[in-house]
Amino acid sequence: MQRYLAASKEQSRQLRDVEMNVEIDASIPKLNRRGKLSALRGIGRLGQITYKAITFQGDDSIKRDVIARYMQAEVEASQKPGLGIEAANYKFRYADHHVNGDWELYLFELTPKQKKPGLFRGWIWLEAKSAMPVREEGEFVKSPSVFLRRISFTRDYLVQDGVSVPSSIRSTIETRIVGKAEIEVRYSNMHTTRPQTANSL
Repeated sequence: MQRYLAASKEQSRQLRDVEMNVEIDASIPKLNRRGKLSALRGIGRLGQITYKAITFQGDDSIKRDVIARYMQAEVEASQKPGLGIEAANYKFRYADHHVNGDWELYLFELTPKQKKPGLFRGWIWLEAKSAMPVREEGEFVKSPSVFLRRISFTRDYLVQDGVSVPSSIRSTIETRIVGKAEIEVRYSNMHTTRPQTANSL
């Protein structure tokens, strides 16, 4: 865990000034409504998240009441610094160790020290070699939006060149407007938006 806490600072630096394609599939099972949004997701130099919608297919209520609320909550959370997985925010408890050939993982339980939007109670799986996360799972201790009641999630990452790159998120959300919703977010084509220098050409 100490290796992860040290490496996560470099992780945070690497995931700045980048853009990636996202596909957001959302549904309200009870109402049999679905929708799919394709967008460009950006992370600025200070960590702020932005979205640019590209296409949408499906029920407009999914776009308005589920996907838009989800993106708004993420954007607002990114504007509040100091909510990362770090010792100032969480207590860590070693839980388990898994080995499968060359694949070695450590599992830790996370308990937030404060009840603040953006913090969650749950688990993190770290790859032994890089000390980078391959999965985070849990439930936010406080809703990031007045329109959302409860959010549970599973975030998966791919470790590339020693850095964890977002792969997908699966969430179950209890909304105040339309009830229970399910969301799956898939990330692809992450690339830097930093200006190229003469030395890099």
